[in-house]
Amino acid sequence: MIFNFEQQKLYTSKFLNALSVERNLSSKTLLAYRCDINGLLIWINSQNFTNLNESSISSYFLYLQKDCNLQAKSIRRKYVALGQYFNFLKSEYNINEIFFRFTSRKFHIPRNLPKILSNQEIRNLISVSTSEYQASPSDYKRRLNTRNMCIIELLFCLGLRIGEAASLDLDDYCQEDSTILIRGKGSRERLLFISSPVVCQKLNLWIRTRQEMSPATTALFINRYGNRLSIYSIENIFYKYRDLSKINPSATPHYLRHSFATQLLNNGAGIRDVQELLGHSSIVTTQIYTEVSTARKKEVLMKYNGRNRLGME
Repeated sequence: MIFNFEQQKLYTSKFLNALSVERNLSSKTLLAYRCDINGLLIWINSQNFTNLNESSISSYFLYLQKDCNLQAKSIRRKYVALGQYFNFLKSEYNINEIFFRFTSRKFHIPRNLPKILSNQEIRNLISVSTSEYQASPSDYKRRLNTRNMCIIELLFCLGLRIGEAASLDLDDYCQEDSTILIRGKGSRERLLFISSPVVCQKLNLWIRTRQEMSPATTALFINRYGNRLSIYSIENIFYKYRDLSKINPSATPHYLRHSFATQLLNNGAGIRDVQELLGHSSIVTTQIYTEVSTARKKEVLMKYNGRNRLGME
């Protein structure tokens, strides 16, 4: 395929428009696609390649591996994004070109198990946020601490992503049914039941307290100015209580989501149910939690299985 930089920019825009319409991708995901495609096009243009073909694309991936020293995970993501772009070119413009002769398996990615918090660490985290609310020195601090306590509880009780917590609206919560509507990735919705009466009580308390903060938005969680709380603010709330509770100093808010999923599986929940509760589009994503669960079972059996303590060969 003859390489024309301006033409490829036009193709890229049409491809992104098609992705937006057909798959309802977020602006953040679309930006990632654009960056991956532009990275290839700019490099090929700078190297004065005349063709966009197997040879020039292989040279680009060699450049990513050798000169940029990118991790396999990053290179594989670019491979997948570019593969979809090339498929679009073939289907929309009848371009008969072999762009790849290698697969994404070429870029081996070590599989890391999700990191979780222990039950004691979760207790400490919740306890510290609750204690700070109870010791609030002023009405102003009481309002903020009520909100913070509620956020920590919901992140673990429902296994929410911080983006999902930030996007919650007041009307998403039904107090009568103790249910809350979650908008996940790709605008996929799921209705979750808040099974803990304690968490419901704290959420109801926050909703009453929220009115004292002159809300200027429909957002469930608001900042001191009455506007929607950002994902960065939610991250900082977690980090504050993480440090105060002296749990794993490397923990992120996503550890609570991992812990939620792992505990469900350890306690007997089916993997399909966990997939639905987490809002995963593919069960493959959920299956990694079964490996954590299996690892935990192995640890328990090695430590407590009576046969191992008989002292017999």
